[in-house]
Amino acid sequence: MSEDEIETAAQPDEVEELVEDPIEVLETRVAELLSDLQYARAETMNARHRGQRDKAEVIRFGSAGLAVRILPAIDGLEKALANGDGDSEAILSGVRLTLDAMRAALTAEGISRVEAEGAEFDPTCMEAIATIAAPDGAAAGSVIEVIEAGYTLHDRVLRPAKVIVAEG
Repeated sequence: MSEDEIETAAQPDEVEELVEDPIEVLETRVAELLSDLQYARAETMNARHRGQRDKAEVIRFGSAGLAVRILPAIDGLEKALANGDGDSEAILSGVRLTLDAMRAALTAEGISRVEAEGAEFDPTCMEAIATIAAPDGAAAGSVIEVIEAGYTLHDRVLRPAKVIVAEG
């Protein structure tokens, strides 16, 4: 053995530093695993909450597709009433009853009509298809005429109201 090898072997402190304490290694690993477990639990709770929120949204807004398909029928019935003459009172009465029943069904599902006539133009639930000079007594930016009614389901717009707006 050479002199260098003897000196290296004679220093046991360096050798002990290279060997890690198995208890410390295990404690570090346990801490890592506990951290991973907490993260996994948090992710599971978040996923559960997301699922519950999505389910509630589906229940709340599930009738939107049906409502969008029914709205043109309501528009047609409203036009039939508006253009009906007095000669066919029985037909107009039947149309009126049908329209009232359809409106009641939509209201029961949380669907409401956007009240736009005479109101201030609101781009979140109205679509301006034209602007005209403000007639006497009308404020600039107010709705002059509703071309097609708009509807909302709770707080979501199903169909914006198509309106004519007064400009100043």
